[in-house]
Amino acid sequence: MSTQSLLEQVSKCVICEPHLPLGARPVIQFNPQARILIAGQAPGIKVHESGKPFNDASGQRLRSWLGVTSDEFYDDHNFAILPMGFCYPGKGKSGDLPPRKECAIAWREKLLAQLNNIELTIILGKYAQAYHLPHTKQLPLTELVKSWREYWPNYLPLPHPSPRNNIWLKKNPWFEQQVLPELNSKMRAILAR
Repeated sequence: MSTQSLLEQVSKCVICEPHLPLGARPVIQFNPQARILIAGQAPGIKVHESGKPFNDASGQRLRSWLGVTSDEFYDDHNFAILPMGFCYPGKGKSGDLPPRKECAIAWREKLLAQLNNIELTIILGKYAQAYHLPHTKQLPLTELVKSWREYWPNYLPLPHPSPRNNIWLKKNPWFEQQVLPELNSKMRAILAR
C-alpha cells in the first residue's frame, strides 16, 4: 500500500468513533523520510480542536526539551508524530482517558513499516512504553527514565511533558541536568544532517 493511500485511510478512520466523546479526528504527523519518531499517548482536547499534534502546553515543553523550534518540530521530514491513539479519548477522573487500543492494532505496524530513516524514537508515557519497550512495561516511570542510557541512542523514554508532571520534574532534577543536554546534542546532530 502506498504511503498516500495509507494516510488517506488513517485520516478517514472511525473505528473508535462510538467511544469518542467528540468524534473521530485522527491527528498524526507523518512522512516516510522522518528521522525522529515521537511515540506519545493520544491527543488532548486542544490538539483535537486544532488538528495539530502537540499544539498545547505539553508541546511547548516537549519542544523545549528537544531544543528545537516550532518550524523544525512541525517539519515532517524531521519528526513523525504517532501517538498510540490518534483521536482524543475523552476525560477521565485524573486526566484524559487512555488511548483507544483499536487504533494501534489497526494502523501502528503499517505506519512504522514505512519509517525506514528513524534515528531516534522518543517514547512518552506508559502506553507508548509498553508498545516500544515491552520488556519494561512493569517498570515505574522514574526507574525507566533513570535507565535511559540502556536504550540510548536509538530510544529515549521520557516522562510526559504535560504540566501535570511538574511535581515529578521537581523531584527528579537529574532529568534536566543529565538527560536533556544529551537529547539536545543528539537533536542538533540529527537535524544538521
